[in-house]
Amino acid sequence: MNFLAHLHLADISNTHLVANLSGDFAKGNISQHPKHLQQGIWLHRQIDQITDSHEIIIDLLKLFPKTSRRVAPILIDLVFDHYLAFYWEEYHHQPLDEFCQKAYHQLNTTLELPSTLQAIAPQIIEQDWLSSYQTRLGLNQAIKGVSKRLSKPELFDHAIKDIDKIYVDIEIAFRTFYPQLMAYSRLYSRKTPAEYLPL
Repeated sequence: MNFLAHLHLADISNTHLVANLSGDFAKGNISQHPKHLQQGIWLHRQIDQITDSHEIIIDLLKLFPKTSRRVAPILIDLVFDHYLAFYWEEYHHQPLDEFCQKAYHQLNTTLELPSTLQAIAPQIIEQDWLSSYQTRLGLNQAIKGVSKRLSKPELFDHAIKDIDKIYVDIEIAFRTFYPQLMAYSRLYSRKTPAEYLPL
């Protein structure tokens, strides 16, 4: 899952939005991170583990053309965010723009963020990354943005065309899998180890 999905899953599981988002940037032992971020980091890791091992995702990865297979997991995350934004009203009671503003406010006010998240937070907010996922143009821009932040951007050279080839397959996978992941996030939030619960 990518940024919007992790924030959404945090919200529906009644956990800290930005703490969950921090899981993408928080490395090493959870206990080494600030207490107010620990539950979110733990839940983020559970969500990623469930996603990576689920048969729907494993089967979807096999559909990617060879030209993009090495970055297929990243592309799935991005396209899932696109579909979540596109169908947002089916998954959340709050309008997407209001939810994004809530997330941006929390991102702007949460202390002790991982340094890499702190560094890109102004871009996320100013360029409105979350709501931009609603359109194919926004998705394509997100793919280009991710490629620039990685050491081998050329791996994404065929990404947009390759996504076009299996665009409907990704949608079917999202619509089938994401409601399950919502249920998992609610369940796992209640199973958070006591040592990671906020004070």
